[in-house]
Amino acid sequence: MFARMRLLLPLGTALVALAACTRPSAIGTPDAGHLPQYDLVIAGGKIVDGTGNAWFYGDVGIVGDRIARITPAGMLAGAQAGRRIDARGLVVAPGVIDIQAHSEEQLLTGDSRVVGMITQGVTTMVMGEGETPGQMSARMLADYLKSDDTTLAPLLRTFVGPQGFGEWLRAMERHRASVNFGSFIGAGGVRQYAKNMTQGPLTPAELDTARLVVRQAMRDGAFGLASALIYPPGNYASTEELIEEAKASAPYGGVYITHMRSEGDRLLEGVNEAIRIGRDGGVPVEIYHLKAAGVKNWPKMRTVIATIDSARAAGQDVTVDQYPYTAGGNNLSSCIPPWAHADGKLLDRLRDPATRARIKTEMMDEKASFESLCLGATPQGVEVTDFKVDSLKKYDGKRLTEIAAAWHEDWADALIDLTLVEKNRLGQIIFVASDSNIAMQVKLPYMKFGTDAAGYDPDSTTTAVHPRSYGTYPRILGRFVREYRWLTLEDAVRKMTGATAARLSIRDRGELKEGWYADVMIFDPSTIIDRATYERPHQLSTGVRYVLVNGVPVVDEGRATGAKPGRVVRGPGYRMQ
Repeated sequence: MFARMRLLLPLGTALVALAACTRPSAIGTPDAGHLPQYDLVIAGGKIVDGTGNAWFYGDVGIVGDRIARITPAGMLAGAQAGRRIDARGLVVAPGVIDIQAHSEEQLLTGDSRVVGMITQGVTTMVMGEGETPGQMSARMLADYLKSDDTTLAPLLRTFVGPQGFGEWLRAMERHRASVNFGSFIGAGGVRQYAKNMTQGPLTPAELDTARLVVRQAMRDGAFGLASALIYPPGNYASTEELIEEAKASAPYGGVYITHMRSEGDRLLEGVNEAIRIGRDGGVPVEIYHLKAAGVKNWPKMRTVIATIDSARAAGQDVTVDQYPYTAGGNNLSSCIPPWAHADGKLLDRLRDPATRARIKTEMMDEKASFESLCLGATPQGVEVTDFKVDSLKKYDGKRLTEIAAAWHEDWADALIDLTLVEKNRLGQIIFVASDSNIAMQVKLPYMKFGTDAAGYDPDSTTTAVHPRSYGTYPRILGRFVREYRWLTLEDAVRKMTGATAARLSIRDRGELKEGWYADVMIFDPSTIIDRATYERPHQLSTGVRYVLVNGVPVVDEGRATGAKPGRVVRGPGYRMQ
């Protein structure tokens, strides 16, 4: 039988299949007295392989955690299999690689099934925007120990030191998850490690420390450096500082990925800064969730695209990603000037009457020197979320102007009071972008998709969240592909899978290819759709029938199985010395 399998399989996968025949089937139970040739056969589906190539009807044979064979439809009909999935009428595609995920909490200590994500087809989550838990200094730990909730202290102590990034990845691996996961190193966290929450340029010694942390994170598997330049302490970083940190990542195949310093009034300046950091740092550039924020800035998007096209034409590697919604989301206190957050003393400054008055004046200033999305969206376009105080939970999902009216205050005072009472733990959903710009951007050949969200279980989560946590990828496939015809099926899948894998130098995921990991989503192209709304976000998408992570079903007949076969996925510099 072994000789027969070697004839069926390419040489690179024959040993994988051989090993599988020496152990029980990972999926299903074979007929008595027979060992399976494949653990699973997916038969007769429309294969969209993640490359952008045209679909074809085919069979997929899986052995263990790998794709062992891909054939024209019907060729595996006679093969022995522990289980078969009849995929006629369904699309078989690579699992989604989410380039901008935020499930650090869930994957470290929480509900790591991330049900809202896997039921979209997500098989790999890539984190890191701005900050990551894995670069903890002794001072950062000391500040955490002064907070009300110190339950994570024993775990965070293991992250102290330059090698904390690698320890964080290993801690998530021990916790186990239904998805694969990896991360960039957060530039804001790097700065905080070197200088804590203090403003001002890094000293030469501090810059050396920042470089050390970046280099070690890259050796531990980071995909590159990720900045979030509208939030403190990332906002405190100079362009030159970020260039030096990008240089530190360059020998390890790093990518500079950025939530730019402005997506609104200074959008063009933000794009040019990102391009300069990549050029002078010697690394590719990826722009997170490309958008023009605020009605008056919507016309700038054509100039932004022209600027990126020009940089690419000149030979610089600049690409972008986005989510399929006009609303974004972040912390409510991001509408407070960054200087007020310095040294971790935001709440103290808000309690001081004179300082509070200054903060309020700057918050309401249309010409303020910082990026205020509360002004870009207008206070009516700000939905407040994630309340913790029981008496305030009735306001979860309410607009900022509604809360202000109930409290008989203007919006700025209401935001300050909310931040004080909730101890700076509130989020916001902000309506800032343009449908017409989204339609234009999704067609860019160098664009890919990300959620900018965490994954939740609708049965155990009630707080208001952005619907992208449940609906991003089915929305693209159901609306942008099937209904609006903005994208072909093949290009949409590529921008969710293969394009992201290529950008991050992940060489064995993101495409359906023999010998590669069996991360697979199987969906009904005629019914797939998002159901989550801003008013009722905790609704699972429909149409995704099966999701495999490393060959194990985490979604089976549309339902989460609870299996946790996820693994760490690391960048190309892993273990380089």
